[in-house]
Amino acid sequence: MKISIREMKYEDLDAIIEIENSSFSVPWSRHAFEGELLNRMALYTCLEFDNKVVAYVGVWKVYNEGHITNVAVLPSYRGLGLSKILLTDLFETCSNNGIGKLSLEVRKSNEVAINLYEQLGFVSAGVRPRYYSKPVEDAIIMWKELEVKTNDKQ
Repeated sequence: MKISIREMKYEDLDAIIEIENSSFSVPWSRHAFEGELLNRMALYTCLEFDNKVVAYVGVWKVYNEGHITNVAVLPSYRGLGLSKILLTDLFETCSNNGIGKLSLEVRKSNEVAINLYEQLGFVSAGVRPRYYSKPVEDAIIMWKELEVKTNDKQ
């Protein structure tokens, strides 16, 4: 079993769309991901399991904060801890790039994801009523503080 994490590339989009369509009731389009790859304020990374892209995460940088846009794992690879590995790598990348806080929204009913986020240090900070559609559902807003790493020699 070989796991690697790297920046998402255009060539990954077929795999990303497969993961997206199997993970969300209102999936993002290929065009949306193409735009994200060109967005200088966005960072998308993917996780390869035995040389196959099976998971990805995206974050938008807004000043010194990041907003996680998507986290998804191909259904047949869920339960292996891949989201945790991917998010832990994202925390390191964000810390190294001046991001001190991360936020995300998660479906109120998604107990598996909420438990994972809490394990990783996210805390609930409120609710966005009717944030999701298909089905309509509230979102829990969660935040995590990160230690910002600097290259300053003191």
